[in-house]
Amino acid sequence: MRIALAQFDFPVGAITRNAQRIAAMIAEARDTHGADLVLFPELALSGYPPEDLLQRPSFLRECEAAMHTIAQAALGIVAVVGWPESAGSVIYNAASVLRHGRIERTYRKRELPNYNVFDERRYFAVDPDGGSCVFDVEGVTVGLLICEDLWFAEPLADTVAHGAQVVVVPNASPFERDKNLQRDGLLAERVAEAGVAIAYLNVVGGQDELVFDGGSTLADADGNVHLSAPAFEDHWLVADFDPDTRRFTPAAWVHETDESRESLAYRAIVRGTRDYLAKNGFGKVLLGLSGGVDSALVLAIAVDAVGAQNVTAVRLPSRYTADLSNDLAQQQALALGVEIRTLSIEAPFSGFLDALAPVFAGHAVDTTEENLQSRTRGALLMALSNKFGGMLLTTGNKSEYAVGYATIYGDMCGGYAPIKDLYKTEVFAVCRWRNAQGDGERVPEAVIARPPTAELRENQTDQDSLPPYEVLDAILFRHVDLEASYEDIVAEGFDAATVERVLRLVRIAEWKRRQSAPGPKVSRRAFGRERRYPITSGYSG
Repeated sequence: MRIALAQFDFPVGAITRNAQRIAAMIAEARDTHGADLVLFPELALSGYPPEDLLQRPSFLRECEAAMHTIAQAALGIVAVVGWPESAGSVIYNAASVLRHGRIERTYRKRELPNYNVFDERRYFAVDPDGGSCVFDVEGVTVGLLICEDLWFAEPLADTVAHGAQVVVVPNASPFERDKNLQRDGLLAERVAEAGVAIAYLNVVGGQDELVFDGGSTLADADGNVHLSAPAFEDHWLVADFDPDTRRFTPAAWVHETDESRESLAYRAIVRGTRDYLAKNGFGKVLLGLSGGVDSALVLAIAVDAVGAQNVTAVRLPSRYTADLSNDLAQQQALALGVEIRTLSIEAPFSGFLDALAPVFAGHAVDTTEENLQSRTRGALLMALSNKFGGMLLTTGNKSEYAVGYATIYGDMCGGYAPIKDLYKTEVFAVCRWRNAQGDGERVPEAVIARPPTAELRENQTDQDSLPPYEVLDAILFRHVDLEASYEDIVAEGFDAATVERVLRLVRIAEWKRRQSAPGPKVSRRAFGRERRYPITSGYSG
């Protein structure tokens, strides 16, 4: 039996386009790849996650009509397509087996994830009368599970008990660091338990804060897990299955070559940025280029995502901007072939100071004046975005967002935040990885080497206000990603006063984060839809 896995992007809500594409791909799998069975990702018809679109009866009706249209394309081949199935007052996360131009049977997902970024129980039901789904393809008994079902032993064991020789598993599993290792381990564990081969297909592409990495793979019944498909790339993946040996032989299969943390994070961000822009109708971007490492990395990401010809960098010098900052920004823009503009903020900043002078009289200069500079820059950048139509990318990192070291309505302005889920120490590591890819110095080494500074006052560095980033990020990782308490972190040897200060900054910055632009999730615990803490809270643990 030859199986084709469609590791492609199926945008959320694009029912008609997805349906037309799926129908065409069914024919392509049959005619070009000679497949007997073609598998599409979880909820491929609606895109994942459709969220509250599922609350609209008209959306569900369109999905049902589209499924019957798709089924007509399943001639001379068996297709498995994921979709949201409405049955009276309930909705199922379903996948249907299509054959002979009709829907032959439908499997309903048993295990509904309701943690981290998932809230499937808000929308979907578990069918109390549902059970295993097995069907014949060219004399091979095929079983069907959906995503989370595989993370539990019972659904697979039940499917094998009904005769499955190979189990196909469509997924919509978002990327996060080290998840590829978890998947490989899970597949090895499941095939060892059940003695059945598994074809694991994952969707690919960016959807708001989520990025789906693909990384589809095969596992033979004897426990051999094949090399996974490339992450963040669209591919047809074709393999032959031998029911006697219960092993796969790849027929058309490219595989991943770099699974380092920096590689996967960078490529996730590029894919997430590219898809967010394209799916929201933006072909061009702009960003403030300060000569610092964060904006330098975002510029490199933007160029890789949409091409240098579609990127504009803007220098926004003030009275405190060092010549080195301007020079490094110019150097990088020229090296990457990016248009660069310069708008001094001195005149509008002075205008704000003059307007506020009567009210501020008698009060010492403080962070108010620093924030005014950032807000002046934000206003100018947003004006350029409005006038010329490019999306403004904001350049803050996870360390800054965590402790509020960012100005609301200032440097937080923008429509998308590419490095929002990278700690500062990770920013440096990703910059070094990108520079080592053989196509030149994408982020100037001088930018990576200089001490980070906001340049909002004379001789300012980040470390005037924050602990060293190595210390800060170590504390933040434990508290944010691992949910460690103050006592837990201090017990690991960190200075108690520093920990208390950092955790307090995290708590009081929640209101800022609620107003921040979306950005791609790459960590175990990203700010936004995954980490939802109350703004108003008396808890300080």
